[in-house]
Amino acid sequence: MKTEPDRTGLPDGLGIQVRLDGGTPLPELTAAVDAVCAQAEEPSGRGVVVLRFPPVPPRPREWPGDVSIQDVNRWERAVRRLERLDTVNIAVAQGTCGGPVLDLLLAADFRIATPDFQLMLPVNDGHFWPGMSLYRLVRHIGLARARRIVLWGTDISLAQATDLGIVDQVSGDDLAGAVHTAAVLCGRLSDHETRIRRRLLEEAASAEYQDALGAHLAACDRELRRIRGAGARDVSGTETAT
Repeated sequence: MKTEPDRTGLPDGLGIQVRLDGGTPLPELTAAVDAVCAQAEEPSGRGVVVLRFPPVPPRPREWPGDVSIQDVNRWERAVRRLERLDTVNIAVAQGTCGGPVLDLLLAADFRIATPDFQLMLPVNDGHFWPGMSLYRLVRHIGLARARRIVLWGTDISLAQATDLGIVDQVSGDDLAGAVHTAAVLCGRLSDHETRIRRRLLEEAASAEYQDALGAHLAACDRELRRIRGAGARDVSGTETAT
């Protein structure tokens, strides 16, 4: 049975906000992420997706626990679906977070953390979980720094997360205000081109210049067409002859 995520609409129609508990069993969490994606993919689903991660219990369960490889595959597909949305994703982490939070932080476009943030790595029986968070971590912070984290298995403090670019902003006194500001600014970028730019960034890490050039020129051409279309409107908002 699929579990409905704890999600609400953001003020002023800025998007969706969902609370994802890292201690939730993997199948239920996968269903929650898929439900959020389905809502964001609706024709009226403009704005941003805000993922909120509450602190984990004192003794969090190991990740991902006793699950099947099919469960793991469904989870990886849900996270990939999330990071390929046309909408911008904002992650908000409070206190000590663990389990799937690393996956979802690395899949987000912008990450906010509270001053007491600490990231517990996805570990099972003392071993770093070899899921796609490992792949994203290497692409995000580089092989050398990722190796130290994965092989030594130490938790990541707020200072380390900020230095590594896993956290973009720290907010304590006015977390709600920080989320609202980020939603307003990021919401302006939520469209099909957001997904294209993510893909260009991903490919830049491995593609040769000549291989990447065609995709970048195509994106530039679409942007020029968009700018010309916007310029074809006069100050009253009506179309002018072109």
